Amino acid sequence: MSSFPAVSFQQISQILELTDQLDLSREAVEIPLSPESPGVVHRLANGKIEIVVDADLPFDEWLPTVTPKVQALMTEDLSS
Repeated sequence: MSSFPAVSFQQISQILELTDQLDLSREAVEIPLSPESPGVVHRLANGKIEIVVDADLPFDEWLPTVTPKVQALMTEDLSS
């Protein structure tokens, strides 16, 4: 069961701060309001990066995993 019912505005802001630091446009990111198990960071068919908060991990433990996953997607884009 989820440790929180929905992704909060504060949590979305923290995720966007990370993507801002990576110079990723906020328009290139989608963050669903419902956490899932497991959480994922992946490219959508429309080219945007979807960041789904993990429902099973505490947010503060999950958040540091986002940056390397987004960086990996950005690196894949450069090598394509």
